[in-house]
Amino acid sequence: MSVSGVRPPGAVNGGGVMSNGTKVAIGGVVVGLILLAFIPLWLFFLIIIGIPAAAYLTLDSSQRRRLRRVTRRQIGR
Repeated sequence: MSVSGVRPPGAVNGGGVMSNGTKVAIGGVVVGLILLAFIPLWLFFLIIIGIPAAAYLTLDSSQRRRLRRVTRRQIGR
């Protein structure tokens, strides 16, 4: 906080504390860049597409329905 006790306009979550989602996203980007440097391009894309696809396929039908509903709701904000 500033001297006056008012947060600056860009300060969120206590002014510099990252949320868990942000940490995961940054970690994913770092791992992706490391993979891109050390493995063939086709394998990189297989991993990038394959992991989310495998995770989606492990959901049961009610979880998939719920995920689609939430995703549509966020798109139409």
